[in-house]
Amino acid sequence: MRILYHVMSAPAPLGLVFLAITERGLRYVKFMDKRSLKRMVADHSAENPGATWEHSVTDLRPIADQFDEYFTGTRTHIRVPLDPVGSEFQMQVWRALLDVPFGQTRNYGEIARAIGQPNAARAVGLAANQNPLCIVVPCHRVIGADGKLVGYAGGVTRKKALLTLEAHFGKLDPLDLNRVIASAKVKVDREPETGRTVKRPPKSTSKPTPRPKVVARKKSALSKVGRTATGAGATRRSTAVAASASPRSTKRVTTKGASGTRPTKRST
Repeated sequence: MRILYHVMSAPAPLGLVFLAITERGLRYVKFMDKRSLKRMVADHSAENPGATWEHSVTDLRPIADQFDEYFTGTRTHIRVPLDPVGSEFQMQVWRALLDVPFGQTRNYGEIARAIGQPNAARAVGLAANQNPLCIVVPCHRVIGADGKLVGYAGGVTRKKALLTLEAHFGKLDPLDLNRVIASAKVKVDREPETGRTVKRPPKSTSKPTPRPKVVARKKSALSKVGRTATGAGATRRSTAVAASASPRSTKRVTTKGASGTRPTKRST
């Protein structure tokens, strides 16, 4: 069997978290508590005889991202297949812990009754303490009958931190984008100095009047002027040609001079 592992950093006071997966799912989520990786692997080798342990950031990165979302309040459940090792009784307890809602708590007696063994509250506490999947199987949501934070393998400080985190984010309403957009519009429509509402002219819904085709008309007018000028020029040229081609009429005029009468031609 091949087991892949990775160490991620969680917010204080949680510290470093050891993650390990098999081909079937997530097997370990453990707080490092200043232990080395070599010791973490050695502590779980007896439960996995013949397994090959390999460090892999790539394979564990998607799971680590879900944990980051949980710590920032954008996720309430780590959704990944689980593959823990335990007895039948432990499996029953761990499955019952998965039913405890985010931001709520149950006591050990309630979990014992949930699995059909109301007199096994002490055994339930021991199984919760031996939970190999911290946070994912939320054993931190189980408290004593008197409300005390007891029985957590990670320590009371971590248990309190996780319950405080869930209580804080559990009170927040889901993000309403419509309300956010409406609020932003109100801020935009108010003057920043006085806070008075600014009246803005309503947007016109009528369609704009199409512009006349000025370019097309100009071309048409220019063409007409060109044709008129050409026609007038042709008319003048034809008139001049006709005038030059017509025969000239002449009259014989008789003038009197000192030497007598002399005929003279004058064009008419």
